[in-house]
Amino acid sequence: MTVLINPPCPWLPSLSAVAHVSISNHCPTAKGLDFYEAALHNAQSYWLAGKPAQAVLQLNKAWAADLGKAPVLCGECAPPYAALVWIMKMAATGKCGFLGNPVRHFQHLASRMSGPRAEARAWRAWLCFHLAGKALLPTSFPRDGVQILREGLWIPSWQHACSRLEKHGWPGEAAGVFAAAEHTAPMDANMPCNGDLADGNCALGSAAWRSMMVKRC
Repeated sequence: MTVLINPPCPWLPSLSAVAHVSISNHCPTAKGLDFYEAALHNAQSYWLAGKPAQAVLQLNKAWAADLGKAPVLCGECAPPYAALVWIMKMAATGKCGFLGNPVRHFQHLASRMSGPRAEARAWRAWLCFHLAGKALLPTSFPRDGVQILREGLWIPSWQHACSRLEKHGWPGEAAGVFAAAEHTAPMDANMPCNGDLADGNCALGSAAWRSMMVKRC
């Protein structure tokens, strides 16, 4: 059995063990609700295994799901903006596994988006770019200035991206973005990330984080 490196993310489905699901086998044709839930499951699994960068990639897959005009998602299956912020802030301490640079990642993802539902997915990526920029220190997680200069890249404002998501996203999705944005101040690098969190001793542990943020359904 894989050793659990990190405490569970309180904004993703609960798992008792690391267990990655093959999304291609689990959802071979449609990227509907089953695909979305499997991606969230995998994000939690990779996070528990100490692989935050892989967890973020699974969140990207969840945002690619075709949920149409489904009812507002909430609870552990809410659009994972709060999960993204939580993972980034915890991993930015350097004690939870390799994170990469989410700011650059979402900048590239948003500016090069293609495929089905590209418009909604691009606005989600821009909002994640802004969340990452708020949650992470710019000296450690800078934008890709070369791309911005070379391509004359236009970066939409937070307000503009939110308004576009309200039009093109899932019902109630924008509310989850606003809630996540309320707690994006960078974390203290000296904050523990492993055992001290499991028993709720960390200021941003599961129980404390849940009490700080209100899920809007």
